[in-house]
Amino acid sequence: VQLAESGGGLVQPGGSLRLSCEASGSISGHNVMGWYRQAPGRERELVAAFFDTGVKTYADTVRDRFTISRDNALNTVYLQMNSLKPWDTAVYYCNWRSLDNRFEYWGQGTLVTVSS
Repeated sequence: VQLAESGGGLVQPGGSLRLSCEASGSISGHNVMGWYRQAPGRERELVAAFFDTGVKTYADTVRDRFTISRDNALNTVYLQMNSLKPWDTAVYYCNWRSLDNRFEYWGQGTLVTVSS
């Protein structure tokens, strides 16, 4: 499975960005697609995830500002980020994982910078 991310960039505080991640390759079985982020000097953390059953989960720090969505027909997951804060600055990584945990894949990462 290959993951192609897009949508990162520079935005002012309070602004919005939309990240996209398209999965291609041998995609089969129940899975979860999500977004993680890693800020300088910090560990990678889960931002949001969308199970193919329809269940979503969010980190508490983004729950009221970010929205994850998914188009199963296009094997694509999106992350709409609103009311961005400087501390949202990080490299955002797309993740695909089979629910039996046998397979897991990562995108190359896209940089989101929130700064005035």
